[in-house]
Amino acid sequence: MSPSASIAETCDLEAQQCKQDVHRPAVTTSLMATPAEPRHRQLADPSPLGLLAFAQALFLISLFGVSPKGVTVPNVLISSLIAYGGLGQTIAGIFAFIHGNTFGATVFCTYAGFQLSYALIYLPGSGIIAAYTDTVTGLPTAEFTQAIALFIWAWFIVTMIFTVAATRSNLIMLLVLVFTDLTLLFLACQYHTGIAALGTAASAFGFVTAFLAYWAGAAALWSVATPINVPMFPLVKQEKSA
Repeated sequence: MSPSASIAETCDLEAQQCKQDVHRPAVTTSLMATPAEPRHRQLADPSPLGLLAFAQALFLISLFGVSPKGVTVPNVLISSLIAYGGLGQTIAGIFAFIHGNTFGATVFCTYAGFQLSYALIYLPGSGIIAAYTDTVTGLPTAEFTQAIALFIWAWFIVTMIFTVAATRSNLIMLLVLVFTDLTLLFLACQYHTGIAALGTAASAFGFVTAFLAYWAGAAALWSVATPINVPMFPLVKQEKSA
């Protein structure tokens, strides 16, 4: 074989090898893991937690308003108002924000603030009651009841705003807010006037409010956890998709 033929054969072999290298998949030497496809985690509906926490707190407030079994000191409410009413509704409100539910987020976070602030009034360490206590008798002064009335009026105004917004939701939620308005109205009047019958009426409206809030919370929870569908009576008809 001539030298020129040998050189030509060598060049042909190298050319074939280059073609095989071109079509061979490249080997990755990076230690970085290949990014996984994004996974969208489904979030739970926060409304059952928020509604049940609201109902529980208001039920206890109304219950102590009628002094059951002669119990008149409401300090035992502090733990429930903070741990369940306040904290539970705060969590529900945050998740409602994440869901894009402006109404639910605003309502839950607002009433979480109400129950936390109401609990702080009776928390001995806050010093709020002590600031209104007569140093001679050791009892809260008349100024304390007037201050509580002003405190409640502020929450009554906010609840009225929520009530108007609820006219496009469902009948149960609208009634929850209407009876919350009545509860706060009669409670504020009772603190202003000292008429015990107004406080009893406030507790009665509070029981109705708690019952309706329990209804709404149970409906939201049972609709996903059980085959039970509790009606909420929508006030706005949903348009049927074509």
